[in-house]
Amino acid sequence: MVRTPLTPEERERGERLGRLLRAARGDRSMTEVAAEAGVSAETLRKIETGRAPTPAFFTVAALAGALGLSMDELAELCAPVGV
Repeated sequence: MVRTPLTPEERERGERLGRLLRAARGDRSMTEVAAEAGVSAETLRKIETGRAPTPAFFTVAALAGALGLSMDELAELCAPVGV
């Protein structure tokens, strides 16, 4: 199956998510947060740096839980600009 290329807006939304998660992580280590969420530190690193702009829903939900963020808050903050 061939995956269609991401639009610039999708890439920007992924970068926004990464920045938001990084800010929420604060002084906590990437390894600590990833372990609490049940994902690899490499997965978290890719999301935070925008190299994984469309992470799986359950990965985002697990990270949000580990960071004390609500999914509603994340969705609102990562929504396309102007929506």
